[in-house]
Amino acid sequence: MVQNIEELKKYAHKLVVGGLVVGAGGNLSLREGDYMYISPSGYDLQEIEDHQWVKVHIATGKVKGDLRPSSEVLMHLACFRKNPHINAVLHAHPTYSVAVSSAGKEIPPMFPDFPAMVNSVGYLDYIIPTTELLADAVGEIITEHEVIVMRNHGVLTVGKTLKEAYFYMQLTEESAKVLTISTLFGGPRILTNEECKELRNLSAERYRSKLLQE
Repeated sequence: MVQNIEELKKYAHKLVVGGLVVGAGGNLSLREGDYMYISPSGYDLQEIEDHQWVKVHIATGKVKGDLRPSSEVLMHLACFRKNPHINAVLHAHPTYSVAVSSAGKEIPPMFPDFPAMVNSVGYLDYIIPTTELLADAVGEIITEHEVIVMRNHGVLTVGKTLKEAYFYMQLTEESAKVLTISTLFGGPRILTNEECKELRNLSAERYRSKLLQE
């Protein structure tokens, strides 16, 4: 448990410092056996103390303790229930990703790391946050994607580790940022499907991807 709490604190801090969330926005969770630990509702991610991470039974959704889990607890539970290989879930509101997706656009592969590491990005039109409707929609497609972009809302990433899920979040936001800036200079040159396939087959990229899961 102690190691898991330290990991949660580490990546909660990274989300804030990386500008991926503002104020008490965003949430993250980590599987531990039949339970998950998730950030509490209403807390700035940098200010959560060790005992304030909320323990929730994945199968039943029953909360241990007095603190309320994140208002997006249903979305996190849907991810863990649908895919037993998911051990970590991050949800943030990265500026460029939200801006691009809210304009009805998709976030394309703009540089090698993105397609090499992220196999698939899913998109959901706006659904009111914190609801069962959103959780159900995420659950329907989470087995097919490492990244889900929710238009006018934010981004959800999953992984075998928090490190992996965080890297997916970084890559998604960076690709959205590069896309946005490139439009100021005549428009982007997007990597082709063949180029993306070649990148995924590089042994160096497969090795890097494996490290993220450890």
